[in-house]
Amino acid sequence: MSYKPLYTKSAFNDIKKLDTVTKKRIKKKIEALSLNPIVKAKRLVNPIIGTYRWRIGNFRVVFDLDGNKIIILRIGHRREIYK
Repeated sequence: MSYKPLYTKSAFNDIKKLDTVTKKRIKKKIEALSLNPIVKAKRLVNPIIGTYRWRIGNFRVVFDLDGNKIIILRIGHRREIYK
């Protein structure tokens, strides 16, 4: 079962702030992880910002699952994403 990534407005704004190399790396990784999102995902302890996260280098992708959709809520550096 393939999942479709959907980006929220805040995730889209987060992506716009990143440099080109980082954008490409995150995009490629999201496409790969979309095939089976739960395998590499960690469940967040505090679900206020989202349910799951992926680690992509020093960046984190916070997301929720809704049926066969991955709703990407935030993308940011590991230092700032949880604040």
